[in-house]
Amino acid sequence: MFALDSRLQQDTLTIGDFPLCRLLLSNDANYPWFILVPRRDDISELFQLDVADQQQFWLETTALAELIKDLFDADKMNVATLGNVVSQMHMHVIVRKRDDAAWPAPVWGKLPAKPYNAEQVEAIRAKLRMVLTEDFTFLEG
Repeated sequence: MFALDSRLQQDTLTIGDFPLCRLLLSNDANYPWFILVPRRDDISELFQLDVADQQQFWLETTALAELIKDLFDADKMNVATLGNVVSQMHMHVIVRKRDDAAWPAPVWGKLPAKPYNAEQVEAIRAKLRMVLTEDFTFLEG
């Protein structure tokens, strides 16, 4: 049974599901910051996924990055797995702009998180609904 790490539950908003991954939005309005979490138990490293899941994970990651690059007018996409704080396997897909608060440094620890308000979240969901039309299920919560 898939269960999201408590830290991810605390720090993110659920957007929906790709065939493999749960798509989350980091609750930090400083940057459009998305997180993909494979819905598999007890996985902390990419190599622990079987080959088919590794390929699906990469397909979902690259498709998301490509879609949101244009959608949010990114200057650069940051895509990374770290897992030093949250061991559950997850991929960060972060829209970066030259005028964002952390540019050109990494986003981690640069600024305190600025939570989204309800209108901002709905605006992001509306944007995503325009581009996530295949193999994606939106979830509330």
